[in-house]
Amino acid sequence: MALKSGKKKGGVNHFTLLFSGLLFLGASILIYYLILQGVYGKFGLSEFVPRVDILESFLLGGKADVAILYSKHTENMLPDGSTWLSDNITTWKRFLRNNKISYEVISDEALEAGKHFKYKVLILPGSKSLSDEEIVQIKRYIDSGGSIFATSGTASYSDDGKWRGWEFVSEVFGIRFSGEINSDNSSRIHTLRGGLPLTANIPTGYPLKIATWDKPMAVEVLDPRTTQVSFWYNYRVDNGLAREELKKSAGIIYGNYGKGRFVWMGFEINSVIGEQEDYIYFDRLFNNCMSWLSYDPIAYIKEWPAGYEAAAVLMPTLGEDVNNIKNLFGVLTSEKIKASFFVDPFIAQQNSVLVKSLIDYGDVSPIVDIGYLSSVNDTVNKLNSFKMQLEKLKNAKTAIERITKKTAPGVYPYYGLFDQNTLKALIGAKYRFVVTDSLTDRSVPRTVILDKSRIMSMTKTARDDYEIIRDFGLIQPDFQFYTYQEDIDRLLFEGGLYLLKLHTDYQLKPEFTNVVKDVIRDLKSKNIWVTTASEIEKWYANRNYIEIKVNRRGRNRVAVIISNPGKETISGLILNINMNDDVKNLHISSELIGTAPAKYQFNKDTKMVYMYLDNLKESESRTYYLDY
Repeated sequence: MALKSGKKKGGVNHFTLLFSGLLFLGASILIYYLILQGVYGKFGLSEFVPRVDILESFLLGGKADVAILYSKHTENMLPDGSTWLSDNITTWKRFLRNNKISYEVISDEALEAGKHFKYKVLILPGSKSLSDEEIVQIKRYIDSGGSIFATSGTASYSDDGKWRGWEFVSEVFGIRFSGEINSDNSSRIHTLRGGLPLTANIPTGYPLKIATWDKPMAVEVLDPRTTQVSFWYNYRVDNGLAREELKKSAGIIYGNYGKGRFVWMGFEINSVIGEQEDYIYFDRLFNNCMSWLSYDPIAYIKEWPAGYEAAAVLMPTLGEDVNNIKNLFGVLTSEKIKASFFVDPFIAQQNSVLVKSLIDYGDVSPIVDIGYLSSVNDTVNKLNSFKMQLEKLKNAKTAIERITKKTAPGVYPYYGLFDQNTLKALIGAKYRFVVTDSLTDRSVPRTVILDKSRIMSMTKTARDDYEIIRDFGLIQPDFQFYTYQEDIDRLLFEGGLYLLKLHTDYQLKPEFTNVVKDVIRDLKSKNIWVTTASEIEKWYANRNYIEIKVNRRGRNRVAVIISNPGKETISGLILNINMNDDVKNLHISSELIGTAPAKYQFNKDTKMVYMYLDNLKESESRTYYLDY
């Protein structure tokens, strides 16, 4: 039988199989690449190739990012048995550990040998005595792109303990020594400015309490590459002109030298004292400093609505000569602003027609007597019981609202005093804010939370007409205006809230009212938001609900998550993002399709991105990607 030859049906086509496999592999790689790009933004393939330093980190446990100098030269200057330097370094170690930052302690010899160049940040705690070679090495390090964090009189003495002077701090930090803070008192208030990367998420005007045992330093910033973060000047107790004294009393500064960065504090970090809140905010300040020095992104909400650098509220009080309040009406109308009026309910009832007319010019709230100090030297407030305070506050609110037919949003206690019972009573009486004469608080409103309720406290931040006219005896309008202007400039420098209390028996007299118009025009010319206390309360209550998270994802992407867990839609927010990187071709996108796009501006000199956010709804969360 003859056999037939032919091809076997259903055989495997190896070429087709190979081609299909390569196609699937290529598609998988493409999909993986797109996923990575979606998470990390733009990146180069080299970023996913294992590097020697990454392998060392995995196998050997990584290397430290920060070096702390233990300056034996400085220790040799101290009295025998002193633990001052070692105590300082122990505090630095604790702060670094708390912030999960790896560190190593290096010696003078290591610094002289240039072994500090492998670290991102060099810390110089109280390093007053340094050798000439150490100074050379520090300058080379920062000039080539390193970062230093220094305190007190860095390098002001030679390695053999001889006075060298301020040449190092002047050249590197761009500052001039102004003087030491005297130790007449055991501590001194040190005020932080707002709106800076180093003070991100710290209340504007927050008063750190600093011990004076180490004789802290005050300096003046001379170089535009250096920024002043804080000041020692206290307008309530210090003499001198506010504008000049603010500049000469810097206690914290930051800036650039060559390609590198620096932060300098005029005190040691273990000199910070006070309550738990003080340590919380200083820890935040410390963490911001380290983030800035390490080129990590920093994000924070601008203190005030878009376009404003500070805020101001006029608070006229009706006392003697109540009809003098009418002198203010024309000023408010011509300047197109409103004020927050305060009046005793008894005076209001006697002048009900006049008080009712105030609603056309702003909001009206009561002044309430809830207790007093029995003497000037008394340190215990003689305030009424909770029951009595609640009754007085409710009655006062009812009396004012019966006359004005409007809600009385806040209250001003006589003598500017309140306690825990007051806060409970205020919430019980359904007030939204209280104005206080506290002398040690921040220069922005403070939200107090009791159980699940909130009440806002607004602190006296400037001298009023009682002080300027009655106490200082300034009866010439030019002198009055100049004194008000000093406080305006100070609050603008801080970025805080200017509360100007006016009285019918002083500044609102016919011969002095024009000064108020000059003050308003000065506020407007400086981009200060002039509004009412109730509007400030609304803005700040919403702003306080905002939550921000920022992190770097990949080499060229920063992710920002902003959430509103509050109960109202928020608009007019400005999100400040310090990119801390060399940014080019910036593009902002959102994580989810349909997320409201963000308008933004970018300052290439400061590396700051300003995102303008509107209509952030209740319980809404947005994620934005900043790619460059």
